[in-house]
Amino acid sequence: MSERFLYDALLIGLLISAAGSAGVLSFIPAPYGRHIRAGWGPTLENRLGWVIMEAPAAVVFAVCFAAGEYRDTLTAWAFFILWEAHYVHRSFIYPLELNSTRKRMPVVIASMGFLFNVLNSYVNGRYLFTLSGGYPDRWLADPRFVAGLLLFLAGYTINRHADRTLRHLRHRNASGYAIPYGGLYRWISCPNYFGEIVEWFGWALATWSLPGLAFAVWTAANLAPRAQSHHIWYREHFKSYPPQRRALLPGLW
Repeated sequence: MSERFLYDALLIGLLISAAGSAGVLSFIPAPYGRHIRAGWGPTLENRLGWVIMEAPAAVVFAVCFAAGEYRDTLTAWAFFILWEAHYVHRSFIYPLELNSTRKRMPVVIASMGFLFNVLNSYVNGRYLFTLSGGYPDRWLADPRFVAGLLLFLAGYTINRHADRTLRHLRHRNASGYAIPYGGLYRWISCPNYFGEIVEWFGWALATWSLPGLAFAVWTAANLAPRAQSHHIWYREHFKSYPPQRRALLPGLW
């Protein structure tokens, strides 16, 4: 079996899993965070679970970059920095910002996240730095890269701002959850998820690649149902929840 055959099979598998994930999560919220519940087997400490889930994305992508045939261009370095800016933070900084050591995460959820990030990072990293044949430095001036970079940076900024809002809210309300305000929370319940979806569609545009698009679609398939679950949870738990807010798309949904 050639690497290319295996690679194509994994890429198709990611796209199929996106559809399956969206279908399942629309009816069964993933059991971590505010949706944690019994019946999902052994659990581990929440911070450790996040590191286990997310760290492979930073590590595998870095290995693909180091072993790549086309890594010695400014464009390759730009892709590497964008990816690692997200995942180094998500893997090793964000977990430390979680202020509760009492929360737990099912081992099965951490394991599924670990597996996805290994496969997704390989599919994206291997394509960009080897199978694509390389991106020339002039790609940095291509309108697709420029537009994608702006989307990526906008999504990254929205995601980080929303996460900071939630973190400060938790520090002030250590006994439980509260209604977040400010920024895009004025219009939607989950600007953190909105930002991450925008970020990875920006990545898909900047790389102009099927692996990038597959990742963006998978991100939306995973986070859109979770945003809806969060939105419903807020409305059920807070009678004063702002009625004008939508789950993910301002004024629409």
